Amino acid sequence: MLIFFGFANCPDVCPTTLAEVAAVMDGLDGDADKVQPIFISIDPERDTPQALAEFVPLFDERIIGLTGTPEQIAATSDTFPIYFERIDDASAPDGYTMGHSSHLFLFDGQAGFVDSWPYGTTAEEILTDLRKRM
Repeated sequence: MLIFFGFANCPDVCPTTLAEVAAVMDGLDGDADKVQPIFISIDPERDTPQALAEFVPLFDERIIGLTGTPEQIAATSDTFPIYFERIDDASAPDGYTMGHSSHLFLFDGQAGFVDSWPYGTTAEEILTDLRKRM
């Protein structure tokens, strides 16, 4: 599994990372069915199931978008080495944005943590790493 925490109104990090994940999935060719990409929202107020159903497939239809209640998201995020916070910003949609970690996480078939890549890691680098592990 490739797991990324973010939000649909993100102006830069999230769409860039999701585009890299989509490129990785395309680069995997016949092995793409062995990897499940997952986008977990940290913004349950705006990222409703409908909003994610419209946003996530813009990058790749194989990416699963998940959201939940604030409590569910907090509980899930507690199991990962991430942070996120709401930041008031009058210029952002609905008057706020989200500050958050930007690592892409890799888990094996038994849901065990394998590795993570920081924001800015290219699809080519991730793909090379994944191919060595498959």
